[in-house]
Amino acid sequence: MIAEKSMHPYRTNTCGALNTKNLNQIVRLSGWVHRKRDHGELLFIDLRDHYGITQIVVEATSDCFKLLDQVKIESVICVTGKVVARLTDAINNKIPTGEIELKVSDAHILSEAEPLPLPVNTEDDYPEDIRLKYRYLDLRRERMHKNIMLRAGVIQSLRKHMIAQGFTEFHTPILTASSPEGARDYLVPSRVHPGHFYALPQAPQLFKQLFMVSGFDRYFQIAPCFRDEDARADRSPGEFYQLDFEMSFVTQQDVFDAIEPVLSGVYNEFANGKAVTKPPFPQIPYDESMLIYGSDKPDLRNPLIISDVTEAFYGSDFGLFAKNVALGQIVRAIPAPNTASNPRSFFDKLNDWARSEGAGGLGYIQFDQEGAKGPIAKFLTEDRIQKLKEKSGVKPGDSLFFVCGKKSFAEKFAGAVRKKLGEDLDLIDKSAFKFCWIVDFPMYELDEKTNLIQFSHNPFSMPQGGMETLLTKDPLSIKAFQYDIVCNGIELASGAIRNHKPEIMYKAFELAGYGPEVVEQQFGSLLNAFKFGAPPHGGCAPGVDRMVMLLADEPNMREVVSFPMNQQVQDLMMQAPATIAPERLKELHIQLDIPKKLEVKTQVKEA
Repeated sequence: MIAEKSMHPYRTNTCGALNTKNLNQIVRLSGWVHRKRDHGELLFIDLRDHYGITQIVVEATSDCFKLLDQVKIESVICVTGKVVARLTDAINNKIPTGEIELKVSDAHILSEAEPLPLPVNTEDDYPEDIRLKYRYLDLRRERMHKNIMLRAGVIQSLRKHMIAQGFTEFHTPILTASSPEGARDYLVPSRVHPGHFYALPQAPQLFKQLFMVSGFDRYFQIAPCFRDEDARADRSPGEFYQLDFEMSFVTQQDVFDAIEPVLSGVYNEFANGKAVTKPPFPQIPYDESMLIYGSDKPDLRNPLIISDVTEAFYGSDFGLFAKNVALGQIVRAIPAPNTASNPRSFFDKLNDWARSEGAGGLGYIQFDQEGAKGPIAKFLTEDRIQKLKEKSGVKPGDSLFFVCGKKSFAEKFAGAVRKKLGEDLDLIDKSAFKFCWIVDFPMYELDEKTNLIQFSHNPFSMPQGGMETLLTKDPLSIKAFQYDIVCNGIELASGAIRNHKPEIMYKAFELAGYGPEVVEQQFGSLLNAFKFGAPPHGGCAPGVDRMVMLLADEPNMREVVSFPMNQQVQDLMMQAPATIAPERLKELHIQLDIPKKLEVKTQVKEA
């Protein structure tokens, strides 16, 4: 038993630690008033801290009853008392402290709370602007608190696994030069160099490659990245974090072998019982992924497989598709198992959805024991129907939906249909995290507006086949050592084996219409470093925020970031961005020239 005089002034235990082993002990707890229940002769308070909740009880005859009876929710209090057993019918098996309660003999208010702008002791939804403005209150809620602790645990685990794989953590600059490619930079004015600006890094890409040129072998960093771009559900506006890593003297497979144990290890640690893909992860060529999944970030939890059925409609009596196929368009088929007997409304709703997505509609055939039915089936001969069945793998009781159009449209829209059907038919396996690599990305693509060749992904990737490929092959047929890692339909990272040879870099950019002077002007720091001897190297950068979002089963990244911005890239809590005093602007040699319309909007927002 602890003597009260020798007690710590605030607590001897945390609110999640006490159990029946502590019965009859005199302890001291501090925390927030989570809930209050006044039963007349007894006052019950759920006291909460970072570690959990302990129920405290105060008798009406106690000297501290009046004080605690009047204390407001979320006030911070310190209480001393004896640990006693709860009555049998009052036991709460949902919390670790549920078999005991603290009978209070002394209490102090450490901090009085004002009326709350949002409730803390409930998980009910609340307007986002209020949640972000009072984020410190929002983070007291159980779900949010767990999410942030999950994030901390994931980052700690990533570090542990990366070090175990032989990587060393280095840090790269935050103030750097503006990047000419990618998203827009956030710029920082220089006081001592008037008219010049630093940029916050969109990623540590150049620096991590320069580490390899410097002779370091395996680098990693939990890296902050800054991009001036619009918000999306799977991307935080303004800033985000990624597990950035790079390796020297490696092939593409070496990169996969190094990072797969890290990701599978972290996910197994925090998957909460869900199945996790075991290494080696499946490797799916880009072209195959676009064909059978209609996406370069496929959700492998969805069992539906898309098939190319263009041949079945070539020269057929279904005039719309036959005409388009003759013009070079393609037809993709998406199966819908066990839907042939669904009511007409099921098909009509999908048609309406397709039109809302910008498509002309969604043709279909129903297959039952008697054969094929539906608006398209009557225009197709039996051999064409048989070809559709063989290609798609449908069986009696299934339906088959069709997308016809240019390759770029048909592939992606077929992928959207696959996703829609997977969700509507409840086919997605929600008990698993399924990883895969998408490999063999095209090095170049054709700009449909200008009809010019441009880089399709990362211009610094090594082309497969090196210089010989660039000199002898059609640029649109060249593949790159470029890869993405995908989990449950979410792209976690893009990576590549880097182009470390200046002569290959010059030629690769030349095919995309850039002369050597452009390469030297925009990418001189990296190019010059390569001229002094660079090892073959490659890496990747899985997004930490996206990993935690998946593990927390949250639909939006803001739910796993401590202090995020809103959709308008504003920090409502800290009121950023904000105007700057004229004397500060003068010190930075900056003169504002804000268009009148934007000036009025800004004034309205600030008001």
